[in-house]
Amino acid sequence: MLWKKTILWIALFVVLTIAHFAVILATYSYVHKSSVVMSALFSRTGDEYNKQKSALILGEETGPGSIDARKAIIQDFIQRYNPNSPLLAYIDNMMSASDKYNLHYGLLPAIAMVESGLCRKIPENSYNCWGWGIYGKNVIRFSSYNEAIEKVSKGLGERYIQRGLSTPEDIVRKYNPSNHNDWSGSVRYFLNIFE
Repeated sequence: MLWKKTILWIALFVVLTIAHFAVILATYSYVHKSSVVMSALFSRTGDEYNKQKSALILGEETGPGSIDARKAIIQDFIQRYNPNSPLLAYIDNMMSASDKYNLHYGLLPAIAMVESGLCRKIPENSYNCWGWGIYGKNVIRFSSYNEAIEKVSKGLGERYIQRGLSTPEDIVRKYNPSNHNDWSGSVRYFLNIFE
């Protein structure tokens, strides 16, 4: 009799362990689903990109006529994913605002990519490529891309970064709580391009 109970307990343990790992695997797959989809859609075959990126120094100008590597990386990113984006003309503004509010230099372009395809689809006359304050019928409109960059950067810096919400996984809880798995995974995917 004792051996039958032992076998039953062992079988129950094995079944529960398998179920536990299946739940973990399903959760992992769901959370990272958008990253896999994004990487399939936007795979970077970037030997030339990696050479360009490593030849420049982030945050520094390396000599006469050189540019901050961040500018070249953001420009490459925007040209690769939406060559008609109006944000191409505002790269310096995004870098300056990112520095001013302690943001990762790739955060603004990454969020703009996820929210609007780098301004491909935004509410009319809003200049809001970041989905900032857009929910339901509510739309925050800015008077220009400069104003949008400044206000979004300031908001991210003061309401998120200064409060310890510095990763896409942290930020999404306030920024886009209804769609946090897809949003954070997608922002993380694009943010990783800037690393």
